[in-house]
Amino acid sequence: MKDLTMTDTIQLGLIGDNIAASQSPRLHRLAGAQNGRTVRYDSLIPRQEGLDFDALFARCAAGGYRGINVTYPYKEVVAGRLRIDDPLVAAIGACNTVLFGEGRPRGFNTDYSGFVAAYRRVRGDRAPGAVLMIGAGGVGRAVAFGLVALGASQIRIADRDPAKAEGLADALRAARPDLSVVTGTDAAAMAPGAAGLINGTPVGMVGYDGTPLAAPLMAGAAWAFDAVYTPVDTQFLNDAAAAGLDIISGYELFIGQGVDAWAIFTGLPLDQARLRADLAAGRDA
Repeated sequence: MKDLTMTDTIQLGLIGDNIAASQSPRLHRLAGAQNGRTVRYDSLIPRQEGLDFDALFARCAAGGYRGINVTYPYKEVVAGRLRIDDPLVAAIGACNTVLFGEGRPRGFNTDYSGFVAAYRRVRGDRAPGAVLMIGAGGVGRAVAFGLVALGASQIRIADRDPAKAEGLADALRAARPDLSVVTGTDAAAMAPGAAGLINGTPVGMVGYDGTPLAAPLMAGAAWAFDAVYTPVDTQFLNDAAAAGLDIISGYELFIGQGVDAWAIFTGLPLDQARLRADLAAGRDA
């Protein structure tokens, strides 16, 4: 990795739709400030830039960016444009972190590692049990492989697109042949008996109000995770908390994926406790 000098401005960015409320720019600017670096972190929305995803990605690759994060709905799209060295990330088929340099851009998935860290922070070594995961898109794929690593006994994948759900199920079965994987389109019908409930859709995000699962269907579950973190207190998590479930906020995944992405982008150290405090206090670099 190229050395970063004290005078370097580290140019990073985020490509995605509906990202105006993202806290990623602040996170990386604060990480830079801890190391005496200036970080420019651009929010890049294709339609506002007047470009399609491919053209915007090409502009970043040629435009001095050290790396970019990629979010909904482009995580799976970008994976096919990257060199992916980690077989697990290749199996996930989605990337949220891209590192530019000589040769083909390199792809990583810090949603996967961020979810595992978030789960452990709240539930320790307790097994996930049978889990209903709503949404088989980019973040859903990463979280599903995190569930494999955590030892889930069953993964139930609910998605409006049966082919997408079954494609993810096939990848999970290939990774762990003894894993029970069930797919369907009706999350409500698949909820009874699930110990874990996961929202891997944008429902509940700013601009996408609502919840993917009615509150009465949460009865009997043990824990819930929402990949959405803007806002932190989604209706899905509020309903789960009211039902007595352990709550794993999307904010924890946000912190985890950001810390791991910073390490990939720069290799520079990071005091996570200080970062959390600065973010909570509304500080910027």
